[in-house]
Amino acid sequence: MEENRLNHIGIIMDGNRRWARSRGLPAILGHREGIKAVERTLIAAKELGIPCVSLYAFSTENWKRPKSEVLGLMGLLKYYLKLKLKELNQENARIRFAGNISALSEDIQEILLDAEQKTRNNDSMQLVVCLNYGGRQEILDAVNKMIGDGVSLPVTEDVFRQYLYLPDLPDPDLLIRTSGELRMSNFWLWQGSYSEYYFTDKYWPDFGKPDLEMAIADYYRRERRYGKA
Repeated sequence: MEENRLNHIGIIMDGNRRWARSRGLPAILGHREGIKAVERTLIAAKELGIPCVSLYAFSTENWKRPKSEVLGLMGLLKYYLKLKLKELNQENARIRFAGNISALSEDIQEILLDAEQKTRNNDSMQLVVCLNYGGRQEILDAVNKMIGDGVSLPVTEDVFRQYLYLPDLPDPDLLIRTSGELRMSNFWLWQGSYSEYYFTDKYWPDFGKPDLEMAIADYYRRERRYGKA
């Protein structure tokens, strides 16, 4: 059972726009409801003893969305981090960010750095927010850094891991995707090689503790073989 212990849950938070569209609302209101789902899920994860949760918040492909929606998403991000930073510290939770952060606006970069710095010593729970993240891009960035550093061949998995965005992050044991879509969408491609997947038809704004409990219960009913017979 110890080998099967849940240390890291990754979540592809899908369905905000369809949730809004089904109600005749603008997309940004779906994203606002998605923020509420984040809060519910993080509270539930802590209550259930999950040490690490990662959220796929904004992918490298999301820049293709309408400019107004992208600006709205970034505005929500800034608002949420400023509002919740004190609460994260009170809960002894650490927040980190994975992705090509340097491509974001300077004001957002400053907010992210400030949040990481102010929570870096917290250790009750770890929240990883993936921003401007793509699994392929992470692998390409790692390869380019290794070339720049003159890393000698052959490259081992241990050496390669040191060039990922967050080398010390445990691999996700369970990856949850909402909204009924059955694909990875470029999330944790390297780290998720042996992750268990759980799919739910619920849109992300409707996701809550009962859904997280169902995903966890399903995970513990499985036998992880890691490629072994």
